[in-house]
Amino acid sequence: MDKRDGGDPAMLRVDDPWQEAGAAAGLWLPEQQQAPEWAAGARPEHSGTAAVGDRAAVYLEVQHSEEFQEVRDRYRRFVFPVAAGFVSWYLLYVVAATTAPRLMAHRLAGELNVALAAGLAQFASTFLLTWAYARHARLNRDRAALDLRWTLATRTGQERVR
Repeated sequence: MDKRDGGDPAMLRVDDPWQEAGAAAGLWLPEQQQAPEWAAGARPEHSGTAAVGDRAAVYLEVQHSEEFQEVRDRYRRFVFPVAAGFVSWYLLYVVAATTAPRLMAHRLAGELNVALAAGLAQFASTFLLTWAYARHARLNRDRAALDLRWTLATRTGQERVR
């Protein structure tokens, strides 16, 4: 729903942690004219949840932890080389198609030429890389990321089901 529909887009946010963080930082929020009394430094009285400032400290602590850095490094060690290789392979295909039309028109078998084979290989490599990414995430990052997520949830009081 947006302004053209006559609805208030802010009403779609039910439990928005960014809204609480904005209020804690003293930012004006459209749903309220004033920040709550706890935004001035007092702690909110939530049942079993950490204060917004405490949550931010927990998030920063986890972000600077070795476990988080390891998950992020594993992601980067896989994604950056694979992305560079795939973009290079794609650019090689495009450059070859524009600069070497005779090579790309060379028939391999029947009506199959080099350009068509390379184009189909682009699709195949996309699916292969998608599978490789999902496998790498499952084997090397998912368990550690879930552990970090559980740590955040329990330390900020968000482990309950909403």
